Amino acid sequence: MTGILGVVLALGLLIYLAYRGVTVLLLAPLMALFAAAFDGGVPLLATYTQVFMRAAGDFIVPFFPLFLLGAVFGKLMDDSGSAEAIARGMVARLGAQRSILAVVLACAVLTYGGVSLFVVAFAVYPVAAALFRQADIPKRLIPATIALGAFTFTMTALPGTPAIQNAIPMPYFGTTPFAAPGLGVIAGLVMLGIGLAWLSFREGRARAAGEGYGAAADGVATPDKDLRERAQGEGFDLMEIGAQPPVEARALPPFTLAVAPVALVVALNLVFTTLVIPRLDTSYLAQPQYGATDIAAVRGLWAIVLALTIAIVAIAVANRARLPKLTRSLDDGANASVLPIFNTASLVGFGAVVASLSAFETIRDAVLGVGGGNPLISLAVAVNVLAGMTGSASGGMSIALKTLGPTYLELGQAAGIAPDLLHRVTTVATGGLDALPHNGAVITLLGICGLTHRQAYGDLFVVAALGPIVALVVLIVLGTTLGTF
Repeated sequence: MTGILGVVLALGLLIYLAYRGVTVLLLAPLMALFAAAFDGGVPLLATYTQVFMRAAGDFIVPFFPLFLLGAVFGKLMDDSGSAEAIARGMVARLGAQRSILAVVLACAVLTYGGVSLFVVAFAVYPVAAALFRQADIPKRLIPATIALGAFTFTMTALPGTPAIQNAIPMPYFGTTPFAAPGLGVIAGLVMLGIGLAWLSFREGRARAAGEGYGAAADGVATPDKDLRERAQGEGFDLMEIGAQPPVEARALPPFTLAVAPVALVVALNLVFTTLVIPRLDTSYLAQPQYGATDIAAVRGLWAIVLALTIAIVAIAVANRARLPKLTRSLDDGANASVLPIFNTASLVGFGAVVASLSAFETIRDAVLGVGGGNPLISLAVAVNVLAGMTGSASGGMSIALKTLGPTYLELGQAAGIAPDLLHRVTTVATGGLDALPHNGAVITLLGICGLTHRQAYGDLFVVAALGPIVALVVLIVLGTTLGTF
């Protein structure tokens, strides 16, 4: 019982101190050792070096290329003006009367192509603010609108998304980024439908009450110290990003050229996953120097790496004149990848330490008992709760899979559940409770928009937490009754 108390206290302190701005790089190992100290007789130094650090390293090794290439791609999309061009292009095509839809789709296109949600928020906010002001829609709805496009269906549900949340389950289940594509699309449409319906309802209520855009100051708010620290913890310098020239002063690429790299990432991902890589002779992977593995374990990762690499080259070549400091953009993007992966790896290490404690057996049995023996329900609850506790979709998912991934795969096989369905349930489950108030992305987005939790979080919670949870329920019901498609 003492061991369980230690785990609960460690998680509670992790949540509280992370919300107060303490870096996870320090918190995760300290809280892991704090929990271990309650287990009695556990060697703390060995726990840190042989359990925590080994687990963190095991996460960094396969996933660092994705963090690196994703950050570089997002930086080039931002510096070339492609992100702003896509946002403005969506607005121009849909019109001011569909302001909410235009902003949602602009964010969705960018994030589905692999652009970081932080870059998307900074690129889209000025356009959204101008559009909402013109349409006289309350400014307090902007964070929820951006979150719907950037934090939800493109991050977890749509097949082929290069988001890290869609990549992490692949080595555990032997799947690809296109796992359960039909179910993923349905779940994504549920999230989008609920979010748009809610935002339209809120817009209508505001108009009926005579509420317009509001008198709040426009433009990107000057980030305060706490906001800068939180964003830098995710690998982004708000002062640098916010210092981009006004959109009107930049030479933006044409819409088709701007969206081409995004389309290229998705298309190449599909081609490499289904056509190119399966035809390669990869028998050498069985050799010890290549990890004694097989192509099923690495195919999805290879596909995303190749797709992002080619897209990076394409955007650099096509926008050479708009990237006069290409080397700096590449350097900044590469540097921005380091903190996010180490933060997530630290959470993985925390989960590994918890899993090594004697108290974990009791916790594991309790988690596996949720859902009346249906591993999909148990998996969904475990991932969602851990994502909410850590304030991180990728962190919560990583802890769950590191500690229970093989168990869920075994239970799924025994129940006749395809690994692809386990993959998609896992990814969609990360996108619910992760959007609680202490989530770093939520805090950063509100800071970018110059709004408080009281002003805007209620609507953001509906579209970024409740909507995805409903979509998760639909996904589990369809997957259980109809199987994977």
